[in-house]
Amino acid sequence: MRPFTSTISLVEARRRLDAAVAPVARTERVSLAAAAGRVAAADVNSPIDVPPFARSAMDGYAVIAADTTGASRATPVRLRIVERLYTGRIPKTPVAHGECSEIATGAALPVGADAVIMVEETAKDGDESVQLFAAVPPGQHIGRRGADIAAGAGVVRRGDLLNPGRIGALAAIGLPEVEVYAQPRVAILSTGNEVVEPGQPLEPGQIFDVNRFTLAAVVAAHGGVPEPHHPAHDTLDALAQALDECADADIVVFSGGSSVGERDLIVDLIAARGEMVFHGIAVKPGKPTAFAKVAGKPFFGMPGNPTSCLSNAYVLLVPFLRAIARLPSLPERVVRVRLGRRIASPANRHQFYTVRLENGAAFPAFKGSGDITSLSQADGYIEIPADQSVVEEGTVVEVTLF
Repeated sequence: MRPFTSTISLVEARRRLDAAVAPVARTERVSLAAAAGRVAAADVNSPIDVPPFARSAMDGYAVIAADTTGASRATPVRLRIVERLYTGRIPKTPVAHGECSEIATGAALPVGADAVIMVEETAKDGDESVQLFAAVPPGQHIGRRGADIAAGAGVVRRGDLLNPGRIGALAAIGLPEVEVYAQPRVAILSTGNEVVEPGQPLEPGQIFDVNRFTLAAVVAAHGGVPEPHHPAHDTLDALAQALDECADADIVVFSGGSSVGERDLIVDLIAARGEMVFHGIAVKPGKPTAFAKVAGKPFFGMPGNPTSCLSNAYVLLVPFLRAIARLPSLPERVVRVRLGRRIASPANRHQFYTVRLENGAAFPAFKGSGDITSLSQADGYIEIPADQSVVEEGTVVEVTLF
């Protein structure tokens, strides 16, 4: 038996792992449909305005705001309808004083109109005219051209995680594919004469391979591409051959063979092929975990015990892999911070209000229900109950992180 001569603290193990991180540099282009969860490898600026035209935010009537002055239920204003506008159609008739166009939500605003009055504040007066029961200011219920994203504006920056909001923003500017960083390839195999493939006959003294599958699931969930290999026998030649077969991977993960038994040969393999960074951590479970550099590539020697293997995969492999993959570190699900700016909320509506986190505070990110940047520029959301109309600046809020 070869006992550990020393162990290092978990803090020191993490420090050494951090020092060994070399983020993946390879890039590739993927379709927008396959880009979720990837990391942008280049800045993307919008080639167009979004929306590309002024549009109505309500079903109603496109009007000249000055024509609605003094309109009320008691003194309605009557306007002549010159056109009916739906989404996907180009307005053909300009709106002049005394006229309006019936318009659907999302339809292009006609020339001459500078406001929209919603249908609930009107009543048809035959087929050719409508009565207005409220005055509207210029710009009312209009989404101006470029209000969401202006041409030339940054939509995604290199290093951004492509979450659903940013995917939507890229779709909004008509991008069919995006350049992303390649996902690290992670070679995974279990070692030991007793380890056999699931589905094979289990002979006395044998166990099914567990670690290969748990490690592959961890890798796939955190930005890597698992490359599973068949179990390797406990001989130095077999382990060396298995290591050679992993030569194309960015990270190599062996499980088993990193303890203190006479037949645990990972230490000997590293001594022959590379540099041991640490072997043995003062943690339970997972004490025999090893980390090394072999031919310049990171090598993890994980414990053979499935619980220890998976535990240290979460504690050590996951942060390392996410850093290699350029993914952000895993945040806590909910954080409590002060609100950086006052928020007003519609009465009698429970609202999920998107916010971004800056300098330890939460700032409003919500722009409008039709604006994709309300999500693409947000880190999470706060909930505002239906009976609360205002959240004052400085209030401590709970942010649910995306």
